[in-house]
Amino acid sequence: MKFKSEFLNEIKERGFVYQNIEIEKLDNIMVDNKISGYIGFDVTSDSLHIGSLIQLMLLHWLDFYGHKSIALVGGGTTLIGDPSGKDQTRRILNKVDIDKNINNIQQTFSRFINLEDNSLIINNYDWLSDLNYIDFLREFGSKITLNKMLTFDSVKSRLDREQPLTILEFNYMLLQAYDFVYLNKNFDCVLQMGGSDQWGNILSGVDLIRKINRKNAFGITSPLITNSDGSKMGKTADGAIWLNKNKISTLDFFQFWRNVNDDDVSRFLYLFTKIPISEIKKLSSLKDQEINEAKKILAYEVTKIVRGKEDADEAVEMTTNIFSSKIIDERLPNISEYKINLVNKNFSILDAIEKLKLVKSRSEIKRLIKSDGVKINDELYKNNDLSLKEYSELKELKITIGKKKIGILKIL
Repeated sequence: MKFKSEFLNEIKERGFVYQNIEIEKLDNIMVDNKISGYIGFDVTSDSLHIGSLIQLMLLHWLDFYGHKSIALVGGGTTLIGDPSGKDQTRRILNKVDIDKNINNIQQTFSRFINLEDNSLIINNYDWLSDLNYIDFLREFGSKITLNKMLTFDSVKSRLDREQPLTILEFNYMLLQAYDFVYLNKNFDCVLQMGGSDQWGNILSGVDLIRKINRKNAFGITSPLITNSDGSKMGKTADGAIWLNKNKISTLDFFQFWRNVNDDDVSRFLYLFTKIPISEIKKLSSLKDQEINEAKKILAYEVTKIVRGKEDADEAVEMTTNIFSSKIIDERLPNISEYKINLVNKNFSILDAIEKLKLVKSRSEIKRLIKSDGVKINDELYKNNDLSLKEYSELKELKITIGKKKIGILKIL
C-alpha cells in the first residue's frame, strides 16, 4: 500500500515494516503533524553492534523527515534484564557498569539523529529509580494480565523449552510498557518501534496508554535480520561486529560489509544506507563480478554512517593498499611484526607465520599454502620446500593470510 506520510513510505519501501498497530491511522496523523517516536536500546555492553543498526536507521528516517526521535537507553531496565529472544537469564550488571556503557554508546546516536536541534537521548533510570513499587503495582499491575503476557513469543518460547524465566525478567515487560506510558505523558510520544521480538512489549505499552492516559498510541516492528543462509547477522567466528571503533577496527568493519553474501547486497543497501531508492534499484540489478561494485558502495556507505566520512575514506585507501598494490600501510590494525636474519637457512614460511602469530597451528599453515591462502608481497607463496631463501635480499616481507591477516617480517 502507498502511504501519505513520507516517513512511512520511506521505511515501507526499504523493508523496515513487519508488524504494526493501526498504521493507517498513524499515517493520517503524520501527514499534517510532527510526532515523537522512540526505540529502546539495551546497554549491557559498552558498544552497540550491527544488530542495533536497523533500529538506528529507523530513528534516522524519523528524524530526517522532521519528527522527534527518542533514543531511550535502558539504564533502569538493564538492571532487570530483557527476556526477549534470550534462551537464558542474563548476567545482572550494576549501575556503575551500566552508566559507563551509556557514556560509550552516546556518540553512536549522534551519527543517526540530530541531538542539537530536535531529537533526544533519554535514560529510563531517571523515572524508574523513583518508582514506589506498591503504588506502581496498584496503578499498573491490574492493567496487564498474565494470561496475555504468557501468549507473547518472548515468554512462550522460553517456557515451551522449559527454560527458567525469573520474576525479575517477567517484571521487565511491565516496566517497558510503563516507559511508553511515561514518554507518552511527558514527551507526547505516540510511536514505539523495535525488532519483531519486542512485539509483545509494544502491544502492552499501547494498551496501557489507552487505559491510563486515554490516548491513542502506535507501534511498528521491523523484521529479524538474518543472512541469506539463515545465520544471525553480524556474528562471525571472531565475535560480534561492533559499532564503536575501540571494539573493532574501521577496516574490519568495512571488510565485513565488503564480504557479505551476494544475495544480501540489495536488501542491505535498502536497510543500512541512505542511498536513494532509485539508485539502489540500479545497483540491485548488478550480477556476477559486477556485484562487487555494489558491495564496495555498501561497505563505504555503511562505514560512513557509523564511523564518519574520514574513516570510510581511510578504509577504502587501506583496502586498496592491501589488495591492489604492494604498499605496506602502517595504519592497518593489529599488524604483527617479527625481525629475523635470513642467514638462518632453516627459518621457513612455517616459522615466519608462527612467529607472527597469524595462524594457530603449523598444520593449518600447510593447508593454507596448499589452498593458495598465503601471499608474500601480494604474490602467492608456492615453494614446496617451504623456504624463504629467495627473499633474503629484501628488507621486509608482507605476509598475507586470506583477506585480513597481515604480518610484516623485518629482515636484518
